Amino acid sequence: MESSQTTKSRNIVQTVKAQETQDGDGAFVKRSIGTPKLDTIDPFLMLDEFFVQPPAGFPDHPHRGFETVTYMLDGAFKHEDNKGHKGTINAGDLQWMTAGRGIVHSEIPATDGVNHGLQLWVNLAAKDKMCEPAYQELLSKDIPEYNQDGIKVRIIAGQSCNISAQVRTRTPTLYLDIKLQPGKTFTQEIQKEYNGFVYVISGNGKFGESKTEGKTAHTLVLGDGEKLTIDNASEKDELHFVIVAGKPIKEPVAKYGPFVMNTKEELMQAVKDFQSGKF
Repeated sequence: MESSQTTKSRNIVQTVKAQETQDGDGAFVKRSIGTPKLDTIDPFLMLDEFFVQPPAGFPDHPHRGFETVTYMLDGAFKHEDNKGHKGTINAGDLQWMTAGRGIVHSEIPATDGVNHGLQLWVNLAAKDKMCEPAYQELLSKDIPEYNQDGIKVRIIAGQSCNISAQVRTRTPTLYLDIKLQPGKTFTQEIQKEYNGFVYVISGNGKFGESKTEGKTAHTLVLGDGEKLTIDNASEKDELHFVIVAGKPIKEPVAKYGPFVMNTKEELMQAVKDFQSGKF
């Protein structure tokens, strides 16, 4: 949490309000990355905040060439795939799925209420796109956290407050879930070469050296620097947000729905492989 006075603070270079849309089978999402206003932030391809109530959900669908990171905030989701893997992601749990060469899976709400969480898509470098599919799953109790003096940080990936996450990332990534009580300030070191953003889940804060306002359901794109400072200036409301940053891959991105490759030819091959049952 502490940073040297000589390190450069990051500012906010773009602020984008998430777009409300439907995905899957009637599932309501607020999409921030993966929209016309904010297509990608290398290496991140998409960010959805989802609010899904039965009978809506995400029935069988394929993926190839990237990773999906599902982090539940409230409720629960059941998941199952064509490799025989299945389970339930409950509130506070994390699923980091590497789709790699191809997987078909479903994500269905497991409670009758509104099941609320975040799903982030992380790109894979060309050398990793056709790796074997894999999962990393952590229960809420196993996600390390810092919780002192009105500052709570859950370390999903990377390091914060001298605590390291348990998740291994093929694409080097920092992912923190942070809650600041009224009047609190937090500073996070972020590696200079990383691209990054903040997504505000609830509350209203001041972000970066210029104290740019960040409101609920807004994505704030980070400029250059080595640290980010956030203030919760509210007198009564908690500020809840995530910081996500990662090492850019700097390769061509070819996207077609649930497939993310480097070339159009690879996309065509992905469609053929899926249609012929090779996933």
